[in-house]
Amino acid sequence: MLILLGIGVLWLGYVYVGYPCLLWVLGHSYRTPPPSSRSYVPSVSVLISARNEEKDIGWKVRETFAWDYPAERLEILVASDASDDHTDDILRSFSDPRLTFIRMQKRGGKGAALNRLASLAKGEVLFFTDVNTHIPSDALGKLTRHFADERVGCVTGGTDLLQDKVETVVATGGSAFLGYESVLNRLESRIGSVLVCDGAIFCIRRSLFSLLSADLANDLELPMRIAHGGWRILYEPRARALERDTSSPWESFAQRRRIAAQGLLGMWRLRQTLHGLRVWQFISRKFLRWLTLVPILLVLVAALKIASKQLLIPVLLAEATLVALALVGLLAALMGRRGGRLVSIPFYVLLGSAATFAGVLDACRGRRFAVWETPALSRGPAAD
Repeated sequence: MLILLGIGVLWLGYVYVGYPCLLWVLGHSYRTPPPSSRSYVPSVSVLISARNEEKDIGWKVRETFAWDYPAERLEILVASDASDDHTDDILRSFSDPRLTFIRMQKRGGKGAALNRLASLAKGEVLFFTDVNTHIPSDALGKLTRHFADERVGCVTGGTDLLQDKVETVVATGGSAFLGYESVLNRLESRIGSVLVCDGAIFCIRRSLFSLLSADLANDLELPMRIAHGGWRILYEPRARALERDTSSPWESFAQRRRIAAQGLLGMWRLRQTLHGLRVWQFISRKFLRWLTLVPILLVLVAALKIASKQLLIPVLLAEATLVALALVGLLAALMGRRGGRLVSIPFYVLLGSAATFAGVLDACRGRRFAVWETPALSRGPAAD
């Protein structure tokens, strides 16, 4: 039992602390900051896949037109993935020639929609974003200036959550999680190898676009293929997207379950693109974290079995406390109540561990996610 306890503690410690520390060491040993140029302004094609987005598509297009970027260097392409609400009508109401609207008669999913749009895009850079994501006016310029370096193939920004008037447990936990992800992205960017992109705000050279698989996430597949070609993948921390997150633990669970299932499938299907440093990154940042439910249970079971040993009583008490806080967080989430970090973070960690473990099982069972329903509570205008 002591061996199982040790495995569980070391596993969790490595995933959440050890990996970032090793990245920090690597970043200081052979970091080569890439040059960027504020004067470099490539033409950009903004690609947006929309499925029943009548609550957000209007302001999204208007906001994109208003970006602080030369109008003649910007085009917007939107594909309505067989929407059956008023999404198409709203898009047809725009008369700006920079907007290209495509109606997908048969629902094919996000990958199929983006493939169609990419085939029509004329920009030197393809910018990927989501309908419910607010992009600050100056974010695009902060991303594209990195392409002045001919070694850079992909640049991603990060996401902050727009808070409603009541900061729910899910939103508070989600904000903490995104903050941790931002730290990892900064560390990986120092070595020019950000593992995955933020699907709400990232861009690539158009020449590096390859047809997307229907059942893989584009923010994972594209950086995997681009890194395999020897291109640098960077993170621009000052390019921040703003999103309204779901307040439902069930929607959050389903979303993270799908992401893990798509991620494991992508890692397996594109395993030939992984080599050297990227293999270590995927195992450390994704695979071992997707399975963190295993070490959590190992520590709990082992500590219970040998609780009579005084040295292990603090371990048992610590885990029992975290589980208790997570349960309080779950109760608050179900009631839609406000939750501080003390209960929100343990709840979100356990929720994510259970969801990603379920996603791994989905991938192993052959479940695929070519199409899916977006979290309804993350749609619509955010509170002031």
